[in-house]
Amino acid sequence: MESLSQRVAMALRAALLQPDRPEGAAPESVGVTLADGVSSRLSPMNGSGLIERPVTWVALAGFMGTGKSRIGWELSRALALHFVDTDKLITRVVGKSIPEVFAEEGEGYFRACEAEVVRRVTRLDHAVVSLGGGTFIHEANRRSLLERGPVVVLWATPETVYQRTRHSDRPLLRSADPLSRIRTLMDEREADYRQGTIHVHSDGRPAEEIVEEVVERLWDWADVGATWEPQAEPVGERASD
Repeated sequence: MESLSQRVAMALRAALLQPDRPEGAAPESVGVTLADGVSSRLSPMNGSGLIERPVTWVALAGFMGTGKSRIGWELSRALALHFVDTDKLITRVVGKSIPEVFAEEGEGYFRACEAEVVRRVTRLDHAVVSLGGGTFIHEANRRSLLERGPVVVLWATPETVYQRTRHSDRPLLRSADPLSRIRTLMDEREADYRQGTIHVHSDGRPAEEIVEEVVERLWDWADVGATWEPQAEPVGERASD
């Protein structure tokens, strides 16, 4: 019988060959054309014909519904990198949806799959990795990801998250008052998310604009190099995230 590690490796190879495009995202062609006025630093080629990009690996973290999958896909197109969605990768490994994994296998099994997926994706190069909402809050995962490269954390208000997720069947939102549950979970996870490298708001903004900001911030990070410190914002300002 194949081990979990072997199944993750096979699923990852399949995902790289045929990535999952989020609903409403741009087509799969690399080097997506963004809105007029986008910075020239998004130019896909330099004079030698080589692709210019600030990084060859980046992860997107944040609470559910902040736009990690959509922005991760668009970012991968802009930077001409592979795209990996860790939740989608787990469903390939297990052959079940995330709610089914939680219900039938338990959260412990899901987190074991998640940890193995993190181990694998941190070995990749030329990839944008969209993380599940709970992945970055686990210390071992967080340490591995931050050691590998920059982690961009996307933020949105609890109300925005609720509007984006209210028709889903996410296990963590099975509550009589899902908005209150979202607020509680966001408060519990905020300190962990604040440890990300770069922080970007996604409320009420088109994907193109968010991708442009992320790329610019990644260029800043690449320019500064090892002296960069996470750009955390005061916790008290979370209401405007």
